[in-house]
Amino acid sequence: MARRPTTVDGSVRVAVLFVPLALLAWLSGQPFVFPSLGPSAYVLAVSPDADTSAPRRVLGGHLVGLLAGLASYHLLASGLGLTAQPVAGSVAGARLAASALLAVTATTGGMVASDYRHAPACATTLIVALGLLTTALEAVVVVLAVLALLGSDAVLRRIARLRRR
Repeated sequence: MARRPTTVDGSVRVAVLFVPLALLAWLSGQPFVFPSLGPSAYVLAVSPDADTSAPRRVLGGHLVGLLAGLASYHLLASGLGLTAQPVAGSVAGARLAASALLAVTATTGGMVASDYRHAPACATTLIVALGLLTTALEAVVVVLAVLALLGSDAVLRRIARLRRR
């Protein structure tokens, strides 16, 4: 059984994982920090040996979520965005809700079928399907942000291995 990190260890590890993302967001003005990276960083920090923390699952899950979200958004809700609550009973609200429903369903099916099971990716798909990150540039930034998070995690894992020697 893997050792569980202390509160301080887990908190420091999450902070270290997020430093490059925060710097990239600040220096580039691009959305390198978005809500679903928080749960991904948490899983990497406190459950590094869990199946869901495997780099292929983190990256694969977010890719599945990103693609499902983009397809759902552009199919059902293109041009809309959930930056304010839609009017009750509106067509725009129905389109966004349908986009979200399709995206989460497709993401879940895609992650199960591909074995890229990473629950935080369902948040990524909602962010996209609800019109918050929908451009080609934003999609690239999402992928780069996940890769940066995994890169930071790889460095931390390497340091931990060296310290155990």
